[in-house]
Amino acid sequence: MAAERFDHLLIGTGQATGTLVAGLPTDQRIAIVERDRVGGTCVNTGCTPTKTLVASARVAHVCRRAAEYGVDTGPVTVDFGRAMARMNDLRRGAHQGLQRWLQSRDNVTLIAGHARFRSDTEVEVDGRLLQADHVYIHTGTRPRVPPIPGLDQVPWLDNVRLLDLDRLPEHLVIIGGSYIGLEFGQVFRRFGSEVTVLEGGSRLLGREDPEFCAEIGAILQAEGIGVHTDARVQRVQSTAMGVVVHTDDGQIAGSHLLVAVGRVPNSDDLGLEHTSIRVSDRGHVEVDAHCRTNVPGVYALGDVNGRGAFTHTAVNDAEIVLDLHRGGTRTLDQRQPTYALFIDPPLGRVGHTETSAVAAGHRVQVATRRMDTINRAREMGETQGFVKLVVDADTDLILGASILGPGADEIVNMFTAFMVARRPCREYRKAVFLHPTISELMPFILDGLELRP
Repeated sequence: MAAERFDHLLIGTGQATGTLVAGLPTDQRIAIVERDRVGGTCVNTGCTPTKTLVASARVAHVCRRAAEYGVDTGPVTVDFGRAMARMNDLRRGAHQGLQRWLQSRDNVTLIAGHARFRSDTEVEVDGRLLQADHVYIHTGTRPRVPPIPGLDQVPWLDNVRLLDLDRLPEHLVIIGGSYIGLEFGQVFRRFGSEVTVLEGGSRLLGREDPEFCAEIGAILQAEGIGVHTDARVQRVQSTAMGVVVHTDDGQIAGSHLLVAVGRVPNSDDLGLEHTSIRVSDRGHVEVDAHCRTNVPGVYALGDVNGRGAFTHTAVNDAEIVLDLHRGGTRTLDQRQPTYALFIDPPLGRVGHTETSAVAAGHRVQVATRRMDTINRAREMGETQGFVKLVVDADTDLILGASILGPGADEIVNMFTAFMVARRPCREYRKAVFLHPTISELMPFILDGLELRP
């Protein structure tokens, strides 16, 4: 069978795809293979649908608090079907828009099917053999299925199937107290479900500094979410009413079960065993600082390479590869790790936590300020959370920022930009920001820097 030749072959249509296609020369032929829905996780089951639900849940929450602001609304109810329909309209539009755009480009061939490598240089898609000078693995990740006894006998949900519910759960039990589990937990609690979160570790969000984990737990519990840490699941079983989760401390009965305990790379069914492409013990396709695998001409972008787990890092991967094609010097090592937990109020994070900075050998100074000391937060009635800045005591460079509070997912970006510029924090202190805002107080927080012993 003769192979079809292309200049570029993309496997998967996550968020790096659009960046690559827009940046590659229009006179070069591009083949794109997608076995599911165009757009990948972000458009179909991640950012777009979940943040749409977060927005609906926040409206319900604010309406219930209306009396605090002198506004009378009467009883607040959520039409779950309409909230889900709004979500589906938005994600369908995003998916269809990207698909139409790809199909409209004269140099792009969009192929539906499952791509598998037959060698380092050949990829087969349902009997169709493809070759390209440049091949990009961009297949993302999927929910991890933990080895819990009885799970295969229970109609459990992951983050994908949860989005297809047609009725509101009476009691949603969530195994996993991290980003996905907590976001969904708050959404469904605000929609009206009883929610219980079971986390096997000693605290929620184990990668964050302990005080943020405690504060986030308090915020969720104040909304009526049951939070159980050190809750190691022993087994699960179906019942007439739903499901029972047995832990080493007892049992929790619910109508629905969400399992949110991490993700695994979609690399195990690509036929990589027929290649010399290196894969880590965790299944990530190994890359260098330019997203190149060990096989010349083959790249891995996005979550599958293990160098980032977000839409923005996937897009940045594509920018780095395009820069490489143009003779540039951008690398993965130059970017600051930036992300957010999109509960309400959100947590915005960039760079090191205090814990990780100390572990990396830095001598650190730390400054904090609670949101209830910031005038704009009080005026908004949004005083939960606090800010924490970590500075290298020897270089005066900001090592990291953690912001839990209103607008934190936006405010953190100013720290990202400043850290990329590698300017001393004393220069940031000179900045004058718009009043009245929460961000205007960020430079002043540096006045409270204290050296950690």
